[in-house]
Amino acid sequence: MADDGGWDRRSLLRGAAVLTGAAVAAPLVGGAAAALADTTDADALFKAGKFEQAGRAYEQILRKDPTNLHAARRRGLVALLVNRFAEAERYLMMALELAPADRQTNQFLADCYTRQDKFDLSVPCWRAAGDEAYAAWFAAVQGEAYEIHGDLTRLKWLRMDPSPLVEASVNGGPTKRFTFYTGSPWLGLSSQVAKEAGLTSVYSQEIEFMNGKMWMHFGVLESFKLGGIELRNIPVEWSESDTVSLDEHDHDGMIGTWVFHHFLTTFDYAGRWLILRRKTPETAAKARADANRAGVEPLPLWLGREGASLHSRGSIDGSGPRVVGVNFGGEGEIAAGMSEETAKQLRVRIDYDRPIETFAHSHPADVYPCYPKEIRLGVAVAKDAYSYANKRGSTNPLGFDGLGHFPHSFFKPYTITLDFTDMNLYIARGAAT
Repeated sequence: MADDGGWDRRSLLRGAAVLTGAAVAAPLVGGAAAALADTTDADALFKAGKFEQAGRAYEQILRKDPTNLHAARRRGLVALLVNRFAEAERYLMMALELAPADRQTNQFLADCYTRQDKFDLSVPCWRAAGDEAYAAWFAAVQGEAYEIHGDLTRLKWLRMDPSPLVEASVNGGPTKRFTFYTGSPWLGLSSQVAKEAGLTSVYSQEIEFMNGKMWMHFGVLESFKLGGIELRNIPVEWSESDTVSLDEHDHDGMIGTWVFHHFLTTFDYAGRWLILRRKTPETAAKARADANRAGVEPLPLWLGREGASLHSRGSIDGSGPRVVGVNFGGEGEIAAGMSEETAKQLRVRIDYDRPIETFAHSHPADVYPCYPKEIRLGVAVAKDAYSYANKRGSTNPLGFDGLGHFPHSFFKPYTITLDFTDMNLYIARGAAT
């Protein structure tokens, strides 16, 4: 399971601003590799983030050779990135027939079922992928998962920094203070709130955490209410560390992407509202129409590994449009993060005299302040903004390159709507209307 910084610890969240999304912060593709990306070579197209073209290229390969496991698996992944579930299942099942024990195919197919709340179908796939935690966790979810009651809620942020907070109720109890972060997948609770809610662990595992160990517990929550919307029967996680109490923080839990994925989700940074609408073709069409009237062009939205890493297309210092990670919520003062090598290639000024030691993915990380002249995502622009260059580069586990990532602080003047139906991202200056 990905250890991506989604724990309830300020130090780790701060580190997540460095490296969450850094899985797409690989060095730039240049020279001969860039030329290859303009050919019909499917892998080069995929690596360069040209997913639609890559999908067509993989289809051509499969028409000539329907036994090509790699092409079938990659074609399924291309569909999964944009939540085209029928397509994804078709090609991943093709790959699974070619190699039933292939772990990566099983992982992608398990993810595909999990995103659709088909947890019973996901369990054998997670187990075949070697993830017993997910297999046991999702096997414990009986009946309709993520059962939604209500159509719309608007939650006022209690604060902006160091991380946004909203109020929510657990199992009908008094409201608690929850932060949110799209770099984390699940709904997480503090161990104290989990105890108050009477939760029982269906699976526990110990992992390395900072300089010690941490126990992660997985269970199923009866009710989670966010203003006018209630979610019932949802997977939930809580943690305990042997080095520091995870309850020594100023919030009671964290809302991750699995919750937001079930809605048309708006992060109104400028007005400080979290707005959730029931996810339907009608609400997606309305969001598109509203954006058109406002002159806002849709940006692509890609949902990465285990539904917890969001990507779109942006640029840094004249790089041209590239795949970038986008993280909403969480904590951090930077406007962008990138690898040191990418910063050097783009001639971004790096301040080597002020190294920053922090944690990311629960491990130490060495980064340096850097100051790109321009960061851009659609109409959103930041000039000469304080950013990080990460000395330790990272490779995306899905196999595509990325420019860097834009976290919490970049979005403060804007409103962002995530449409997980048509897989569009809308960003506009100012508060939501």
